[in-house]
Amino acid sequence: MIESLRTIDAQIQNWLAQHAEALTETLAALVRIPSLVGQEGPAQAFMRERYEEAGLEVTVFEADRAALADHPAFVDSGIGFAGRPNVIGVWRGGGGGRSLILNGHTDVVSPEPVSEWRYPPFGAQVVPSGRHGRMYGRGTQDMKAGLIANLFAVRALQACGIRLKGDLILQSVIEEEAGGGGGTLACFAQGYRADGFIATEPHWRDVCIAHPGVFYFRIVVPGRSAHAGRAHEGVNAAFEAVPILLMLQAWDRERAERVHFEAFERLDPAVRRSCHLNVGVVRAGDWPSTVPGQATIEGRLSFVPGERAAEVKRELEARLHAVAEQSSWLRDHPPQVTYFGWHTEPWVQDDAHPFVQSFLACLDMLEVVHPKPVLAGTTAGLDTRFASLFGVPALAWGPKGAGLHGVDEYVELDSVLDCARVLAVFAAHWCGVCS
Repeated sequence: MIESLRTIDAQIQNWLAQHAEALTETLAALVRIPSLVGQEGPAQAFMRERYEEAGLEVTVFEADRAALADHPAFVDSGIGFAGRPNVIGVWRGGGGGRSLILNGHTDVVSPEPVSEWRYPPFGAQVVPSGRHGRMYGRGTQDMKAGLIANLFAVRALQACGIRLKGDLILQSVIEEEAGGGGGTLACFAQGYRADGFIATEPHWRDVCIAHPGVFYFRIVVPGRSAHAGRAHEGVNAAFEAVPILLMLQAWDRERAERVHFEAFERLDPAVRRSCHLNVGVVRAGDWPSTVPGQATIEGRLSFVPGERAAEVKRELEARLHAVAEQSSWLRDHPPQVTYFGWHTEPWVQDDAHPFVQSFLACLDMLEVVHPKPVLAGTTAGLDTRFASLFGVPALAWGPKGAGLHGVDEYVELDSVLDCARVLAVFAAHWCGVCS
């Protein structure tokens, strides 16, 4: 089998080398479409055209909020699904093999502050680096490069006359950055299943098999409004919020020392950080001469496998109550905490599963990553978590770059070609090849 895969690999490498420019042009065209969360329609239309050009069986569907709303893993982004479809492209196998989903999302986060970018965030500027250059732009690394690698893996197999036994399913989905409820979860709920699932997220040094649980919280701190000239008649909610902020900061540091999950710390063991509590929004008042009558604190808290969201929420509420008891005002006017937006329990893929081990063996054989990638977890959330809910083994691995969610995001084009190569060869191994 290894020798036959090496023969397939040689064919795939040759085709990709001849079509490197086409891959770069396709990725650039996609990056130039500003597909922020909620605005994915044009990018999804682009992917539909690419799947149709590849001769895939294409299905386009918009998520049904009513059908998804009661699913425990559904995250409601609050954005309507009209004009934001998911796009599925299926390359039917000859029969008798295992199936594989290659998944990616077109949505990107805001590029602001744009003034800090060296290159236009939607310009897809290519600068010299390696053999084929480095492409800058929002979404290059996270994760339009992965989407295009998926596409070119299929195109390479087709062009080389390599027919798979099992189905190869490409998914271009929406709103991964907002929780994936109307994207990957909707695809699984729609019936798209396979014997393996790969999200080609930007994990180059690691094959990602775990991520923490996450939830967003909102704490509303009451005060009493008054004119600043008679501030003593009011209660400043901003000042009342300060002890709560300090409590959250201290709790974050405490959890960082106490709570660990080894897989999350393999890539950077010196840091030893498995979970985070981030305060992302603090608001109080709307006028300098008015005592603010309310303050709002919004944050994200992550927790490791072995912890449960309900338990961590109870601890948050208990700590909040303890702070309120120290304030003569908050004791009688307690702050309220609610939960919204992004939420998930931890996800862990059994790394002994044949799907994971087969993928690792393929990476080892092809030797595209140096040093060898390790099995690890990430402290961010991924759509891979949905696969386990439907009995599908999953992992994340994809092109190399930097700057995701920051300024000057880029992807190394050499790694996009190598990613397409690995995916094509692995698909041949996992799905089987018709004789």
